[in-house]
Amino acid sequence: MAEAASAETATILSAEKKSLKSVNGYLHLSAGEDPAKGKRRVTSVGGAMGMRMAHMQNGEGSGNVPGRGTAVITRTKPKTKKPSLYRVLILNDDYTPMEFVIHILERFFQKDRETATRIMLHVHNHGVGECGVYTFEVAETKVSQVMDFARQNQHPLQCVMEKK
Repeated sequence: MAEAASAETATILSAEKKSLKSVNGYLHLSAGEDPAKGKRRVTSVGGAMGMRMAHMQNGEGSGNVPGRGTAVITRTKPKTKKPSLYRVLILNDDYTPMEFVIHILERFFQKDRETATRIMLHVHNHGVGECGVYTFEVAETKVSQVMDFARQNQHPLQCVMEKK
């Protein structure tokens, strides 16, 4: 039988299991009666650190009892996938000064003067140039910043993003 406590999944394979409690992030399982009366009791301490094994103890503390219930407590990890990446591109036009494009690359894409000049010449010669590769939100923000800055300075510069 399986029960969940907090973010952890507890798998309990015991016919004598009575309760499962979480106290301060640790799982405590108990079954049977009080060990002081000589009856068996299952205890387990789990927590945020991976897999823990529960063990059976009898009243005399003789250790594990083979063939009886066992408990395995595991922490499930969600599968995460890497976010999609987007290329931010500057498009060539016949009106925006080359020096302005270099300034954009230095200011918004943290390029040094030499790299910015190389990208600007690529845009000038090939019609399009890649400024950087970012996650969707960052790429969207960069495109918006470049377009707003170009409009404020009365330049028709176009900046777009495309999925990589």
